Amino acid sequence: MAPGNTNFEVSVCPACGQAGGRSRGRKNDFHLFSCNLCATLYTAHGPGITQSQDYDSYYTAENLTVPAFIDRRLDEIVSTFKAYRKNNRLLDVGFGAGSFLEAAARNKWQAFGVEVSQTAVEHVRERGFKVFCGELGKAGYPDDYFDVIIASEVLEHVPYPRALLEEIARVLRPGGLLWATTPHGRGISARLLGLGWSTVCPPDHLQLFSLNSIRELLTSGGFRQIELATHGTNPYEIVHELYRRASKGAQSERPAGGVDFNRVESSYQLNESLSGNKPGRIIKIIINGLLNAGRIGDSIKIRAEK
Repeated sequence: MAPGNTNFEVSVCPACGQAGGRSRGRKNDFHLFSCNLCATLYTAHGPGITQSQDYDSYYTAENLTVPAFIDRRLDEIVSTFKAYRKNNRLLDVGFGAGSFLEAAARNKWQAFGVEVSQTAVEHVRERGFKVFCGELGKAGYPDDYFDVIIASEVLEHVPYPRALLEEIARVLRPGGLLWATTPHGRGISARLLGLGWSTVCPPDHLQLFSLNSIRELLTSGGFRQIELATHGTNPYEIVHELYRRASKGAQSERPAGGVDFNRVESSYQLNESLSGNKPGRIIKIIINGLLNAGRIGDSIKIRAEK
């Protein structure tokens, strides 16, 4: 749906199906609701919502590369998948720059990928990976085909996350692992900043889940042994937004479409500064431990078996 379209359907929570959520207002000219049952923050669906974002134009030379410290972290994550190696096939859904595929290849996995952006697909194919351009349901993978499936920062983008998780479960073998991340709609930034949080950005992000709603989605999608953690926050953005509000008095939310904070760049800078030395890594572990203990980290980390 192009910004400006006001012909909205009745709001239904994409996580639990509850109708008639509490209106939270508008951002980027999209109407946002909070589910009264599971606390998911979501965008009302209207005509053309499946074409809500043009990801061919989203990817450029700048965001098809990642800093070296990201590659090191992805190597650490992929190394935790070894217990699930049976047929040696790993799938990355929404692979973007292809960094997880590279990490999987370095760890001797046969790595496959699915991505809706033709730009990203061409970039990754040039590096020799076997990838499909389009939605997972159209890729034609057999049942029970993969040992591990990755879905990093994907579930918040799709209009029907339940259908995607059901398709992931279909192509994941019994006992296989889903590893995923998605922004936390009840994390510290969401609580403090509301719709002013830059991660609330329809039509790019269509929903932000709570822990309860993501667990419900996974359980109904056929997953078990679900482990959820909440890590990470960006204090730069929190301070920046609260200061902006204080300086403008009664104006509590950023104007529609007025995103003036680069969350990705500032997050990279913060993580790189903490990851580059031992004291920084210790501080990061402590902070993430506290955020997870309070269940208020800004990112939900998911490990679930089929």
